[in-house]
Amino acid sequence: MVALPLVFAPLRALIGHKSDTHRSVLGWRRVPYIWFGSMFQFGGLALMPFALILLSGDSTGPAWIGQAGAAAAFLLVGAGIHTTQTAGLALASDLASDETRPRVVVLLYLMLLAGMVVSSLMFGWLLSDFNTLTLIQVIQGAGVVTMLLNVVALWKQEARNPAVTDPSRDRPKFSDTWAELMQNRSTVRLLLAAGLGAAAFSMQDVLLEPYGAEVLGMSVAETTRLTALSAFGALLGFAYSSSQLSGGGEPHRLAGTGALAGVFAFALVVFAYPAGSSAAFLFGTFLIGFGGGLFSVGTLTAIMAVARNHDSGIALGAWGAVTATATGIAVAFGGAVRDVVSNLAESGQLGPALTGPAPGYGAVYHFEILLLFATLVVIGPLARHTLATPATTPSTKFGLAAYPG
Repeated sequence: MVALPLVFAPLRALIGHKSDTHRSVLGWRRVPYIWFGSMFQFGGLALMPFALILLSGDSTGPAWIGQAGAAAAFLLVGAGIHTTQTAGLALASDLASDETRPRVVVLLYLMLLAGMVVSSLMFGWLLSDFNTLTLIQVIQGAGVVTMLLNVVALWKQEARNPAVTDPSRDRPKFSDTWAELMQNRSTVRLLLAAGLGAAAFSMQDVLLEPYGAEVLGMSVAETTRLTALSAFGALLGFAYSSSQLSGGGEPHRLAGTGALAGVFAFALVVFAYPAGSSAAFLFGTFLIGFGGGLFSVGTLTAIMAVARNHDSGIALGAWGAVTATATGIAVAFGGAVRDVVSNLAESGQLGPALTGPAPGYGAVYHFEILLLFATLVVIGPLARHTLATPATTPSTKFGLAAYPG
């Protein structure tokens, strides 16, 4: 059920294309998709708690109703997330100039990280005295907050342009626009690198905390701080990215630096067990966040630059489809690898040197290092061939007054 939202991830390119070619007498291209995406999210979150209660058996209704309701809820949330994010990124790209684009990208990631941290703290506080009524109120409250935030975010951001959305205007087919986008080999290479890197940095998402507890013997309090440590690394990565890109830095090179930091990060995590060093594990966790921040900002900035030569929706939709799909597959694959290798190790089939739970986690981290090396191989030529002088004079300002809109 939790994986169902990923069903819509590959459709993000199509969603972006539809927002590029939207017909409207009002002159808006992005606003309708962000609005209806918000409605999908609200609908899914409104339905979800009741479906989960039915699944728990705390009712007299048949079980299939709970299963169908939960599936519909997660599908609605997924459709809303991917529609809203794709159209929102396209709108941000429309508003940003070459000079302001690095600050826009960093702001987007900062708000995403802040939303995750604040909401997790709020959910934990509100559900500390758990009961089903509170669960319904909290999840539906999240739906209301989603609608309010998206309405505020939309307010007076997209200028009306009836000429662009004129219903009588010819619209290219999705297949033709996609073929034109894929003709550029650098774009294909960038999307491949983005997918490999997203998979590499996300494969361990659900494994770091149990690794710390099960293998390194860390307490619950210590493992719960890992998320905050990784988030702090990401914040520093965002700040460094903004400084580099605003000063005329090259986004592909920045993404490659993030991938290289990830290689060292996962190496530290792997060696933390044989060395018996929690400090190495903690520093590796910090570097995972830092490297992931550099890589995310670098690839998104690069794809926004590609979007200048195309309708921004399909280019950013392609980036979102690749990264979201790669992330979902990587998380599932990482969990499966950990389970399979751990079972083999515990049964003694890997020999006396590889026993206990550590080999399962180590296999996943080695896969991530391999993916990061593949990412460096793919993105390297882009960094080497795109070192031309920026089209605009680099800006060193990083204040709210410098943002578009």
